[in-house]
Amino acid sequence: MPFAGSAVSCPPCPAHNAAVTADQRIAGATQGTKWENRLFLVGGAVRDPLFGLPSPPDVDIVLEGDALELARFLREANVSAIEPVTYPRFGTALVMVEGSNVELATARSESYDPESRKPEVRSATLKQDALRRDFTINTPMRNLHTGELVDLLGTGLDDLRKRVLRTPLDPAATFSDDPLRTLRAVRFKNRFDLTPAPGLWEAIRGERERLNIISKERIRDELSKMLLHRSAADSLRDLMDLGLLPLFAPELEEGIGVEQGSFHSKDVWEHTLDVVEIAAALEYPDDETRLRVVLGALLHDVAKPRTRSVEESGRVRFFEHERRGGEMTRRILKRLRFPGAVVDDVGALVANHMRLGSAVPFTPAAARRLVRDLEGLTEPLITLCEADAQAIGRTGDTGVDFADVREKVRRAGEVKERSKLESPLTGQDIMDLLGVPEGPEVGRWKTRLTEAVLEGEIQAGDKEAAASLLREEAKKQAHH
Repeated sequence: MPFAGSAVSCPPCPAHNAAVTADQRIAGATQGTKWENRLFLVGGAVRDPLFGLPSPPDVDIVLEGDALELARFLREANVSAIEPVTYPRFGTALVMVEGSNVELATARSESYDPESRKPEVRSATLKQDALRRDFTINTPMRNLHTGELVDLLGTGLDDLRKRVLRTPLDPAATFSDDPLRTLRAVRFKNRFDLTPAPGLWEAIRGERERLNIISKERIRDELSKMLLHRSAADSLRDLMDLGLLPLFAPELEEGIGVEQGSFHSKDVWEHTLDVVEIAAALEYPDDETRLRVVLGALLHDVAKPRTRSVEESGRVRFFEHERRGGEMTRRILKRLRFPGAVVDDVGALVANHMRLGSAVPFTPAAARRLVRDLEGLTEPLITLCEADAQAIGRTGDTGVDFADVREKVRRAGEVKERSKLESPLTGQDIMDLLGVPEGPEVGRWKTRLTEAVLEGEIQAGDKEAAASLLREEAKKQAHH
């Protein structure tokens, strides 16, 4: 890896990935123009390969010149697949090349109003642009045309090699100017296994209250990026230790020191971190599922501190913590501006995370109820419950056969339509069959038929069997 010097020639290689193809396309289009040798890759496209990681799909390019003019040129040359999305105030423009989002930025310096994170922007040199960046690991640049790796500050490559997290300027000023960088510091530290430079963590603690000026949407995005990585538990521990997590999710701090009785060896917060660690280490079909499960792991016991009680025998109980936890989860995620679908799904996971443990052995009827109530969320729920059980199982037997649960849920899930796990007869069918008027009695009969389907007394969707059961039980009731 080219860590030895501050300027290393390493031409782009077309075999890397689609992002490099975008780089090459832009390099080719600008060769022989006024932009040749004036365009530099910066950020993840430089940093990640130096850490031995794949290049990110999106690309950042900085230049001493007008980025908006370059964006228009790339569109006119049919290099960009879209009209540029421009941000004149910041001197940036977004284009799309070979399927990759490419942000073009005029080299700039910034100054901040203490009451806002929106900077006053001025054109600047590449070195001044490097100085205004968040961390030194993001300051090395690569010449788009020659492949030369340039470290204008003289510290970026060394910090990359030593895996040190450092700010280019005074850390207190860096975090005060843009408080979101406090969250980015935690994410980078754990994602790349970095050691904070002396004074960095102290500066975050000193400036942490400034995070309150950041929009909840931007906080949500940073938190989500942390939770999507295997180091999620380490990031959450740092967020709590630095006093950042209580600023936007104070409910989680309530779990510190809340003992759970003999079945748990750890307090609510430490147990939560264990469950997150297990959940974050698993494989998922997509990031949407991963985010829902890890959020569920983070919030599954959020209501325990508020529901804790101790019986005369000394047994610790948390009555209805799952139901109240589901309600609290929805409030927390709404506060952080998560999409409605995420709020609903994670709220449902938290509200139902005790179902498997309270149904031992797990019956086919319980599986049918689970499929009916949590259509599309059964596997995420089982995954969450399994992570919870494994965390507890470090000190005791969990008692749940998750392979058996998955098999029974799979069989129940073969009934494709959720409606078939309900009463095969409509209210009108029941009124016609029994000759009863519309009212509560019809609802009671419909509930009875739904229970019959779930308990396996009659097959899903079998109207004839439902009508037969209805006549028989109605006859018995009339006789008694």
